[in-house]
This record gives sequence, C-alpha cells and structure tokens, in this order.
Amino acid sequence: MPTRSVPHMPAPADDESQSRSVAAVERAMDVLLHFGRTDRSDLGVTEIASALGLTKAAVHRILTALRSRDLITLDTATHRYALGHAAVALGRAYLARMDVRAMAAPELKWLSDRTRETATLSLRRGDTRLYADQVVPDQELRLEVNLGIPLPLHAGASSKAFLAWVPDFELEAYLRRHPLEAVTDKTITDPARLRKDLATIRKRGYAMSLGERQAGTASVAAPVFDHDRHVVAVISVAGPALRFKPEAGSPVISDLLAAAGHISAQLGFEPPA
Repeated sequence: MPTRSVPHMPAPADDESQSRSVAAVERAMDVLLHFGRTDRSDLGVTEIASALGLTKAAVHRILTALRSRDLITLDTATHRYALGHAAVALGRAYLARMDVRAMAAPELKWLSDRTRETATLSLRRGDTRLYADQVVPDQELRLEVNLGIPLPLHAGASSKAFLAWVPDFELEAYLRRHPLEAVTDKTITDPARLRKDLATIRKRGYAMSLGERQAGTASVAAPVFDHDRHVVAVISVAGPALRFKPEAGSPVISDLLAAAGHISAQLGFEPPA
C-alpha cells in the first residue's frame, strides 16, 4: 500500500520573533509617515535616519521594502526618495472618505455664533499649517484670515496646537530645521520656552496666543484627533485683542473643546478613559 507524504507544517513563531516583526513594521510605518509630515518633496537616507533616530542601514532596508510595494520611489540620479503612486492612492482614498472641512463647517458656524468672533479650521502641510476655512461674525470690527497661505508651526495658537502633540523626536527635528523667527514681538523664539509652552498646551488640551502671529489679536485653539489619536486639524476662535480676551475656564474655551470633540468623534476618536 503506497504511503502518503505528510506536508511539513512550520513551527509557530515564538513571541520574540513576533515582537521583532511588529517592531520592523512599526519602523517602516514611521519612515512612510515621515514623508507625509515633511514639506520636502524628497528625502535622503541620512535625513530620514537623523529625524527618526534610526541607522542608515535600517532606513535603507525599509526603503527597499517600501519601494517593492510602490509606496516609495527612488530617483536614481539624485539617490533621493519620494512617495510612490501607491501611497498617493492611499491618501486619495482617505480624503475621499474623510472630509474634515465638511465635518467642521457646522461646528465653526456654531462657535462663531456663540462667541461673536471668527472661527477657523487649520490643516497641516509638512512643516507648515494653513487656514482651510473660516466663519466671520457680523461685526464692524472683526478678524479675517487668509485661506491657503502656509504659516510657521511655532507662531500662534493654531500652529502650536499642531506642534504640541507631535512626538518628541519630530519636535526636535523641526527645531533643528527651523530657527524660531519672530513673526511679531510676541512670538516665542526661545526653544526652551516653546517646549515648556507646548507641554502646558498638551496638559490643558488647548493653545492660546496673544499677538504671537498677528499683532493686536487673541486666539484660542484646540486639536481635532482621528481614530489613531493623531492631530488631523485644529479649530480656533480669534478676534481683536481689545475685545476678545479668552481665559482659562471661560465659556469660549469649553465651547471650543466641545466643538473639537464633536469633530474628533466623527473621525472615530475615543478619549482615553
């Protein structure tokens, strides 16, 4: 009677090898996400390694793997890397499904009606942020912002609300790339003072500015989180400093945090217990 061969069944991976595999995937995701957070069109191995605290050999291996899935592309003339068409397709699919501007519109209207001041929505673009929408009150003296103009991440409440929630390594990389130039005489230009201010912002959940980006104005801003607890947008209330004086515990801050929470919930964010 002929015997049947029994197929060899591989032994299950042990916990240590599984942990190594998960760590490798996490590092690859960190590299891929870094391309989306920088304002540069391409990056070199050394730049990525320095920003993420990885060895150049590790970064090269990760980039090779990402290239095999068309998530990253290599310019063979310059030896620099950029996002590939597969990454672009992922981004388009996300944007088609998640329209933060549409989600924020009713909250901005509500905030502006409640406060009688200007309510804004900001999005991040690499090392800058820009206003994507605003609702302006029907007042003779009012604040209006320019939509779509890149602004630095260290000046003003909306900017600091983005920077306050980035990982420490990303903040330090930003500070290395960008000297803290004064936009007004109130702009924070000392890195140590900025780090302290950002820590305070994280602790209380919102940012404040008194003329740091635009003289004579005051603003308060709160982050909008997605389901991965990443800050995907910032909403703010701003107005002339002579009239608008936001303070801790004031109704404008509780209204702002409520509006940011409503948008975050639509994006699948669940506050920590």
